[in-house]
Amino acid sequence: MLWETIQGLTERAEGRVDLEELIRSLLLELGEDPEREGLVKTPKRVADAYRFLTSGYSKNAQDVLNGAVFDEPYDEMVIVKEIDFYSLCEHHMLPFWGRAHIAYIPDGKIIGLSKLPRIVEVFARRLQVQERLTQQVADCIENALQPKGVGVVIEAFHLCIAMRGVEKQNAFATTSAMRGVFQEDRGTRSEFMNLIGHHTLR
Repeated sequence: MLWETIQGLTERAEGRVDLEELIRSLLLELGEDPEREGLVKTPKRVADAYRFLTSGYSKNAQDVLNGAVFDEPYDEMVIVKEIDFYSLCEHHMLPFWGRAHIAYIPDGKIIGLSKLPRIVEVFARRLQVQERLTQQVADCIENALQPKGVGVVIEAFHLCIAMRGVEKQNAFATTSAMRGVFQEDRGTRSEFMNLIGHHTLR
């Protein structure tokens, strides 16, 4: 019953759920008194926080890209690296955060550079797993530009690893998605990996 209540936090149908009431019920289930001074405003604060942290559900990546794809004969690698992001693990609803590195090789079309971090943001502000987030970013860029290739690498810390379970505070995960020449050509992939460098999240 408690888990069903927690799952309801991200439902968006108007009138279907009252997030503040759900948080108040959660506090009661945890053995707390939601009427005590320190917790009186907590349901509203948490509800507002969850609405912000899952705001990607109300955003469409195609809308973000609207008007920012341009015809351009440039055909060398384009990289935007160290894109900071925050997300929520869908298994425990605990935060994970890190950096995304994105590269693509145009085939007649380029995208405004600021749109790449915005694409990451759209997909990160949802309940996620890092593997899917990486694939979604790569798929979005590939579908929008039809480039010769796309490469995405994401490095992240997960509080579900650090705070609970194995409790390993220094472990971080790295995932990648390679499309087109980044997948087919080892030299292109190596160039991308060398250009983003070896990163250690701290």
